[in-house]
Amino acid sequence: MTKTFPIVETFHSVQGEGAWTGTSAFFIRLALCDVGCWFCDTKESWSAKRHPQRSIDELVESAIKANSAIVVITGGEPLMHDLTELTQALHQAKQRLHLETSGAHPFSGEFDWVTLSPKQSKPPHDSVYAHADELKVVISEAKDFEWAEQQSQKVSDRVIRYLQPEWSHKESLDLIFEYVKQHPEWRISLQTHKLLGVQ
Repeated sequence: MTKTFPIVETFHSVQGEGAWTGTSAFFIRLALCDVGCWFCDTKESWSAKRHPQRSIDELVESAIKANSAIVVITGGEPLMHDLTELTQALHQAKQRLHLETSGAHPFSGEFDWVTLSPKQSKPPHDSVYAHADELKVVISEAKDFEWAEQQSQKVSDRVIRYLQPEWSHKESLDLIFEYVKQHPEWRISLQTHKLLGVQ
């Protein structure tokens, strides 16, 4: 039987956040999430029931057709699925693979870049930290910096560290701006796709 995944959407755009901002990217958004972030802008991805199943072959074909620089597997929370077969198939098709995850479930799959965005409501599984290439912590109020520093201690020194303002709390950007000036190991990440008004 061909393995399938519940897919919220696939689309070709540019990466809007982090180290790869501005890069041509094909996004595969998987359904299912049990992290429950109150600020989530894709709550429709939390349940798999309302989304169609698509085969690995279909997803690979769509990625090849997009001809993007990177393929980003996101969610939902993609690590609720075993991503081994999907990532192997995409790599065989010569695709560069990125993962966006909260890390709340055990790590699976083979990736060229992993963005870990840990959430306090359901902290990362210990298996995920060693795979992170960038750490992206959402800040909505001053007390969130303590959480960010706790997470920073769990990843390698090579990992790029980002603080990202929570979109609905405009004052969070001012907090981050001042924090980064005093803590040079951190960078500011902005959701540029929202600023540009694109998906």
